[in-house]
Amino acid sequence: MLKHIKSQEDWNEKTVGAKGFTLIELLVVIVILGILAAVVVFAVSGIADKGQKSACQAEASTVRSAAEAYAANNTVDGLYPATDANLVPGFLSKAPTLVTYTATNGAKAFTLAYGSKCSTISDVGAA
Repeated sequence: MLKHIKSQEDWNEKTVGAKGFTLIELLVVIVILGILAAVVVFAVSGIADKGQKSACQAEASTVRSAAEAYAANNTVDGLYPATDANLVPGFLSKAPTLVTYTATNGAKAFTLAYGSKCSTISDVGAA
């Protein structure tokens, strides 16, 4: 292929830039692409941890809301459910997997403890 290109009549009339890229130019482009790739890798490295933390916080908020709705709808004296099983089908679509619901003080309050997947979160909520 290169012989065919060099055998054309106008090959010698072309300037260096018109003949193609030099090795130095190609190396510069490869280095620039490598630097851009490194920047992207470092920028994206913490996204999984942030996503897990957000998932834990969202589930805790959902369980808190479900417990409050249970207390408002199902009891005269405003007691919270004894277990998270009382929240499932009516107030939650499925049992929580990231947080653990525990009724305290005779179901007058509750706490949410984060599971092992949420170990980076130190927040424990109580109603």
